[in-house]
Order: sequence, then C-alpha cells, then structure tokens
Amino acid sequence: MIRAIRACKTAAEERAVVRRECAAIRTAISENEPALRHRNMAKLMFIHMLGYPTHFAHMECLKLIAAAGYPEKRVGYLGLMLLLDERQEVLMLVTNSLKQDLNHPNQFIVGLALCALGNICSAEMARDLSPEVERLMRSREVNTKKKAALCSIRIVRKVPDLAENFMALAASLLKEKHHGVLISAIQLCTELCKASKDALEYLRKNCIEGLVRILRDVSNSSYAPEYDVSGIADPFLHIRVLKLMRILGQGDADCSEYMNDILAQVATKTDSNKNAGNAILYECVQTIMGIEATSGLRVLAINILGRFLSNRDNNIRYVALNMLMRAIAVDALAVQRHRTTILECVKDADASIRKRALELVFLLVNDTNVKPLTKELIDYLSIADPDFKGDLTSKICSIVEKFSQEKLWYLDQMFKVLSLAGNHVKDDVCHALIVVLSNASELQGYSVRSLYKALQAYGKQGSLVRVAVWCIGEYGEMLVNNVGMLDGEEKITVTESDAVDAVEIALNRHSADATTGAMCLVALLKLSSRFPSTSERVKQIVARNKENAVLELQQRSIEFSSIIQRHQSIRSSLLERMPVLDEASYLVKRATATQATISANKHAPTVAPGGLKLPNGVAKPTSAPLADLLDLSSDDAPASTTTSTTTPNDFLQDLLGIGGVSTSTAGVPSTASTDILMDLLSIGSSPLQNGTPGQESKPVHAVPEAIDLLGSLSSTTSVSAETKPTRLVSQGMDLLDGLSSSTSVSGLEKTVHPSITAFQSTTLKITFDLKRQPGNPRETTIHATFTNLTSSTYTDFIFQAAVPKFIQLKLDPASGNTVPANGNGSVTQGLSVTNNQQGQKPLAMRIRMSYKVNGEDRLEQGQVSNFPSGL
Repeated sequence: MIRAIRACKTAAEERAVVRRECAAIRTAISENEPALRHRNMAKLMFIHMLGYPTHFAHMECLKLIAAAGYPEKRVGYLGLMLLLDERQEVLMLVTNSLKQDLNHPNQFIVGLALCALGNICSAEMARDLSPEVERLMRSREVNTKKKAALCSIRIVRKVPDLAENFMALAASLLKEKHHGVLISAIQLCTELCKASKDALEYLRKNCIEGLVRILRDVSNSSYAPEYDVSGIADPFLHIRVLKLMRILGQGDADCSEYMNDILAQVATKTDSNKNAGNAILYECVQTIMGIEATSGLRVLAINILGRFLSNRDNNIRYVALNMLMRAIAVDALAVQRHRTTILECVKDADASIRKRALELVFLLVNDTNVKPLTKELIDYLSIADPDFKGDLTSKICSIVEKFSQEKLWYLDQMFKVLSLAGNHVKDDVCHALIVVLSNASELQGYSVRSLYKALQAYGKQGSLVRVAVWCIGEYGEMLVNNVGMLDGEEKITVTESDAVDAVEIALNRHSADATTGAMCLVALLKLSSRFPSTSERVKQIVARNKENAVLELQQRSIEFSSIIQRHQSIRSSLLERMPVLDEASYLVKRATATQATISANKHAPTVAPGGLKLPNGVAKPTSAPLADLLDLSSDDAPASTTTSTTTPNDFLQDLLGIGGVSTSTAGVPSTASTDILMDLLSIGSSPLQNGTPGQESKPVHAVPEAIDLLGSLSSTTSVSAETKPTRLVSQGMDLLDGLSSSTSVSGLEKTVHPSITAFQSTTLKITFDLKRQPGNPRETTIHATFTNLTSSTYTDFIFQAAVPKFIQLKLDPASGNTVPANGNGSVTQGLSVTNNQQGQKPLAMRIRMSYKVNGEDRLEQGQVSNFPSGL
C-alpha cells in the first residue's frame, strides 16, 4: 500500500488508492477477520497521517487492545494514541482494558498501558486509574517506575487535586540512581510545584538536599558512555535539576542559601568550550538570578554572561544579552563592567544581536556614563546600516533628552544626530528641540550658526532642514551679525544673501515635502522683514510657488506675496519673533500625545467635525493655550460648533499652521470664518459679493490666485452692527477690508446698551451685560453669564477670550468653575475691554469655553459678532 501511494503522480491517483484500501479494510472489518486486524490498523495509521478520515475503524483499536498477545496490543495502543484523543466518547470503553493491562504481570504490556494513559487520558480516566499508577511508581522495574512517573505528570495536569497523592512518591524517586527515573521524577516535582502551593512547600522541606546531592554527583561523576554528551556528563539531568532548584529557591532564603555552594561549583567547573557546557552554564545563571543568591554569586553569573558575549555563536550571544537585560534590575553595577563588550555587540553584523544590544545599552545609561555612551553611539551612527539607523537614532534621542544636564551638550548631540541621520528623526524630537531652542536665549546665536553649517554639509537630511530653516527664519540676524558668540567658537561670515540662499536651496531640494516647503516659505517671509535689502529677491522666490501643485504651498505663496507687496505697514509686527514656548506645557502635551498614540493603535483615531487634520495624524486639541485662539492659521470649525476630542495637538504644527486645510460648511449660515485673522479683524465688514447685496453666496473651497488675505488696508468700508458676515466669494476679495481710518460707524449715540446673547448652542448660553464707563467712552465693562442648557453638570469650566491688538482686555476671576444643569443657576465673570480705536474700528472678540461632562473633556468656541455699534 505504501509503495502504491508513493508511486502516485497526482492527488487524484492517491485518493483512488486510499479509497480502494479503505474499502478493503471495511470489508475485512465486516467479515471480522482477526488475522488481518493488526495489519489493517497499521495501514489505517498511515492513511490517517496522510490526512484521510479513519473514524470507521476506532473500534478495531479496542479489539486489538483487548487481545492477549503483545504484538496486537502494541499496534492497538499505538492506533489508540494516534487516531483518538481524550474528547472521543469511544475512549471511555478502553478504561477497563487499561486497568487490566496496568495490573498485567508482563512489564512491557504495563509499559504500553502507561504510555497510552500518559498521552490521552481524560480527567475521568485519571481519577479512575490514579491508584494503579501510584502503585506502579513503587515497582522494582526501572522502566515501569520511569513511565509511571511520566504518566502521573499527565494525571496531575488533568486533576490538580490529586497532586497530594504523588508528593511523597516523587520525593522518594529522587533517591534512585538511574538517570531516566531521576529526570522523570524531577519533571513530576516541577509539575507538582506548579499545581499546588502545599506541594511546593513539601518539596522545599524534603527534596532540596536530594537535588543538591544529585547535582553534585552528576557534576563530579567520572566518564560514563551511557550519559556522556561531548565530554559533559548528562547535561539533560543537569538542566532539569537546575530548573527545579530555581522554582524551589525563588522567594525562599533558606533554600537559596543551601544551594549557593553547589551553584558556584557548577558555574566554575563546567567547561564553556562545549555547547552542552554552555547550556548548563546558562541554566545555572538563570537559577542564580532567580533565587535569593548572594551578591558574589550574582557577580559570578553576570561574568559568565560577559564571557558569552565574546562567543562566536550568535545564539549564545543573543541569550546572554537577553539575560543581562533582566540582570540589570538585580545588579546593575556588575552589568556595567561589561559595557564595552555590549557596545561592540551594537556593531554586530547580526540584526537581532544589534537590536537587543541597543536595548541593553539604553538600560545601562545613567548620569555618570551618558556622555561616553552617547559619543560611542553617535560615532557608530555614521556607518550604521540604513535599516538599523531608525532604531539607533530613536534610542540616542531618548538618551540625550532623558539624561542631558546642560542645554549646550543637549543641543550639540541633537545637531550631530540631525546631521548624520536626520531622515530617521521623528517629528516630536524636532519639536522638542525647537522648544528648547526657544527657551535657551543665550544659545540661540550659537544654535543658528551650528545649524547653518550643518545645513551646508548635510542638506539632504529632512529633519535637519526643517529645524535649521526654522532657526534661520527666527534668528537670521544673529547668524549674520555673529550674536551670542561662545568661548572658543569660531566666527563665520554669513551675509544676508547667504541666509536667503540657504533657505532657497532647501526649498528647491525639498519641494515635494509640503511641511518642509511651508516652513521654508515662512522663513523666507521672515527674512524679508529681518533683511529689507533681500525683500525683492524673497518676493521672486515666493512667487515661483504660486502655481505649485501642492495647494498648501500655492496658498502660502499667494498670501506671502501679498504681504510683501501690499502690507509694508504691518509686516514687521506680523513677522515678529515667536514668543518663548512653554517647555513644561509642551512636555505635558507630548506625554499625553504618547498615551493617545498608544490608544490609537487599539482604536481607530477620530477627528471631530472641523478638527484640524495634521500630517502626523494628530487631531486638534480640546484645551489649548490662550495663544491658540490667536493662531493665524487656525482651521477650527465655524462658531457655535461643538468639538469633542481628547487627542492633543502637535505643538509645532499648531504654531506654524503647517498642513492645515481650510474647511467650510455648505448650506449652513456661518457666523465665523475659518481664518481667525478674519474673525478678529473683519467683524461687521461688508466684503465684495458676487451678486446683489443680501444674496448669500456659495462657499469657495479652493483659494483663487487673486484672493488677497491681507489686502486693501486703506479701503473705506461702512460698518454697521446689523451687517451679517459673509463667506469668501470672489476673486479680488480682501479679508482685511474695512480697517482704514475713514471707516464710518453707526449707533455711536447710544449710551445704554441692552444685554446681548454672545453665544448660544444646544448645550451652552452666554449673555453679555454691557455698561460703558462714564468719563472713558473707550472702556466697556461686560458682565458675562454662563448658563448650562443640558441635564449634565459642567465641571472645570474655563472661559477664554482673545481680541485684536488695538483692544485691551482684562478678565476678572469667575464666580465658580461648576455650571449647574438645566439652567438651575449660572456662573458669572467680569470683563473689561478698552477699544483704543473706538469710533474707527468695531469691537471684536473670539471666545472659547472648555469644561468636563462626566470626566470627558468638551470644547466650544465662537465669535461675538453682535456687539452694539459704537463700542
């Protein structure tokens, strides 16, 4: 049959042969031919191994087991173990035959029954046959005792309650001389420790001496061909004993103390030139680290792992690195002694060893060794494989951020990493670096010079380009004038034109990257203000991107060209140096962002309607600093739109407005534009409309080339308190129309102003009571009342407001931070606004309310556009 199946050339031929044989076997079963039964069972086992069904012959196994002869029983038990498992109901019928065979005078038949029981017994069979197995463990036959011990392991696993019946028997077997019985007994003891705490305590008291004796005997034994493996006496018994010692000694000082001497002997006498010897040493180290060993013994174990690191076998080095990572928690000082060897493993040709060694180095770093370790890693970064640079860069950045004690050292190391592997540095690392630069005023000159030199040499590194361009845009005058020179620093000669050249080259080289391109355009715009002589050239460079395929760059080019050409009066104030970023707030945001990223791996991230979708997938925050209200590139939803998201913002993206996409809501009357600058400075204006007055225009989703977001500052526009804000509708529209000094105002004669509803949504209502201060017509006192329109109480309520530069705002403390539900009470807060251009420009205000509902953060924001005229 086997020859015929192997001769088949196709699966169809094989199936035909199997069907033919199965039909012949069924015929023999129906005719009840005992002489062919064992032969047919052998065929069925082969057919079963090929994957064909053999369930029709299960009863034949039972008939063979019930036969009197050993050959029939052997085939029957083999078929039983191969064709059936413990879930088969037929198995219950074999219990009686097993019991009879366990009591058979022939030790070989007893061995067959024990072997079958140890492989397929169920819980019911274990309970029924446990007494027979216990009796056989006391047998005089070595093979019977060994198989009974192995069978009892299955019984204990199936019925842990029976563990107490085997404790004394297992302990007595440890006194045997035969290694097979000893290994079986030790395996049984290990299983008993896992199954029962009582068994663990019993074995600690009664077995520890026996285990020490076994280990000493096998370590000191002379050459025995029966157990020798490469000159090592029975390494399998060595390892089994050491594993059981680890279980018994864990958390028990007395047992551990009793083992110390023999463990030291094994660790020092075992030959490490043989693979079997290394296996014993590794298990010995694991046992030493797992029990309450002495410090000297632990140092010995770690030194063994250090020797493993010098081994030529990659597997040995890998397991040594794994073990050292766990050993750091036990004795970090001993592991530090092998720092040099571990660093060499970081440079290994094997990728798995490199990665594991890098993780170990990261754990080894502390305040005393951070500088030499970082230098070694950065030196290797220049020659590391591209596939490994990402992990290596990430670890170096983490080390530098975590252990830097002085900002100059931190900046130097980060500049080196950006220069050597800038394409592998993550965005959040660059953002953290920019925050540090913003706060290190005394190092800004040094930083911009260092980055300028790095940019000349390593201009293809993306992250380096972004950080360098940002610094040149912010601190370009420091670069040109060599401001803030440090001791020992060499002066460099950089002209205004050179600074613009550097940014232009970066823009051309990285034009495909929208984020880098946008940062280059912002830097050029700022340089045009810092260096007026380069203004015309910057205008030409910026104008080249007016037809850029990337909409973000196209829009920025159009807007920036308008600023350079038509808004000289506000350009210097608009392009002032960024304020110092709050480092503590950023660190909190970054930690929150990390947690949010971890959560996002489990749940798909969601962005609320109108939320800003950034390149790195981080959504706009619900609670950002007050400065966020004045973000010139804010892409928030229209006013009175409630957003509910807890994902934190990307700080640098938020400040630079990079990657934002303007949004508008079609068909819904809007009270606020998506551009915050328009919100703050164009309230009440009547922009040009593409149709008759009062006719609502359709939203424009793309920015036409002729749109000027900052144009016509000198245009005259009539302003009325009843004017309704309109959307962006036509070419030639200017979002800053209506800001001229000749603007006329209606309603100035009113002195008593009624209350206004400043904001109302389905959840919150805000009322302003207005009162003009006598003797100072420019100052208006506002009494704000916040009313909760829902059935849930608002907690941690915070009100924020922002106004244009010509208005001064003063906020008094609120009456409380909890707004009762269903309007049953309210929170009040006083505001004082002074319009320094009262009569020329209308009062404008942008507001934001953040609070919690049942612990969940909520955010609402809008624009107050219905102030009475004349304020």
